[in-house]
Amino acid sequence: MPHFDILSKLMNSLPHEHYIIEIIATASSIPAEMEKTYMDAFKAAGYHSLAIMRIEDASEANNPELVNRIHYAHAVFFTGGDQRQLCNVIRGTEVLKAIQHKYMNDPHFMVAGTSAGAMSIPNKIIERGVLEETLLKSDLIMNEGLGLMDHVIVDTHFVKRGRFGRLALGVVLNRPNYTGIGLGEDGALLITNGNEAACIGSGLVMIIDGSKIGATNAQDADDYTPIAIENLQVHILVEGCGYLFKEKKMITRVLNIN
Repeated sequence: MPHFDILSKLMNSLPHEHYIIEIIATASSIPAEMEKTYMDAFKAAGYHSLAIMRIEDASEANNPELVNRIHYAHAVFFTGGDQRQLCNVIRGTEVLKAIQHKYMNDPHFMVAGTSAGAMSIPNKIIERGVLEETLLKSDLIMNEGLGLMDHVIVDTHFVKRGRFGRLALGVVLNRPNYTGIGLGEDGALLITNGNEAACIGSGLVMIIDGSKIGATNAQDADDYTPIAIENLQVHILVEGCGYLFKEKKMITRVLNIN
């Protein structure tokens, strides 16, 4: 599958031998099947020090043994499924606190995810978003994420499922500091230092910036009034492009700009 090629690119700068990866499939309704899928994918990419962290409820996510395993891990990978389920189970637990601490303090530690796993990484998530012809507040429900990155909102299957509207609405309602990341099926972002992002894969990544919005009725509209937005900025990234979140600037070093 294409995203496994991206997975290999994402991890290819890391040492393979003895590199410990913890796979968390809490978001999935079929965790055993998902675990096997990603175990096989990581092995195909050359990684063999793999472990499954089975967490189905908060009590398991407070297990000292699992917390200790996070301390020794080099990466944590969240599989796809339901972002609400993942966040509801591990939010506020000792396992998540250990992941947050290591992510903030170990520059070599990596947190990654696909689909719902990627959506859950920031401090805010799109819990539900109905796709309509107009943007309505009532169509979007936000919730708390895993808190590993601030001021971003991530949406996945972005092009295939036509999710531009709901991500744009999420950005506008949380402006001016929030930036939207729309991940295509075959695109990914590698973010370092919480700021510089590099696009990898054959697909696109769309960045939505609401910091320069002009006129909008977003803040005053009721749940059923269509929302208008002036001057919403959109950047389309392909492999080799990048983005600086703090500076809100696209990096185009690989492009032939005339």
